Amino acid sequence: MTDATRTLLSILCNAVIVLATAAGVLAMFRNEGRWDAAKGRAGFRYFTVLSNVFCALAALAVLIAQAAGGLPFGVWITKYIATVAVSVTMVTVLVFLGPNMGYKPLLSGWDLFMHLLTPLLAIVSFSLFERQTMAFPLCLLGLLPTALYGAVYCYRVVFLPEGQGWEDFYGFNKGGHWRLSIVAMLLGTFLLCLALWATQLR
Repeated sequence: MTDATRTLLSILCNAVIVLATAAGVLAMFRNEGRWDAAKGRAGFRYFTVLSNVFCALAALAVLIAQAAGGLPFGVWITKYIATVAVSVTMVTVLVFLGPNMGYKPLLSGWDLFMHLLTPLLAIVSFSLFERQTMAFPLCLLGLLPTALYGAVYCYRVVFLPEGQGWEDFYGFNKGGHWRLSIVAMLLGTFLLCLALWATQLR
């Protein structure tokens, strides 16, 4: 595959990521055909939404960089971190949330993009069409979104008084096992970091 072909395929994947995410976020602000700002803002509590928006911004940065004739390392590493984040979303849905909540509501409408298709496009574009090299310690940067969101989620769900925080909408504190959930999520994210890092080895 030529460099020009890789660049073209990368552009196509990233353009779909940007457009699908923008449409999905706009759909969050619609409620029975009307604009609902409160509903839309509430959606930003979810790692799914935050990770997809982050990935769309990284994809947009890749598009701009490629239009300018290259892919700087800083833009590339940002796309890597964003790809890890949406990969966490996808794996969490497929392995944990799907069996507990049912796959149909999680893979319908725009959730199909945010939970599955956008993460797959990010993985494919990063792994196959945007290849660069990365020292192993840098791959640990992929842990940042999970760690930061995990800290906020834990504070909002576990430590704030009842009625002031968030409900445990992911079920990570079921049975009071939030510590186990944190370890499992960080370990799973680390494995995804390793997997994506390995795709860049030459």
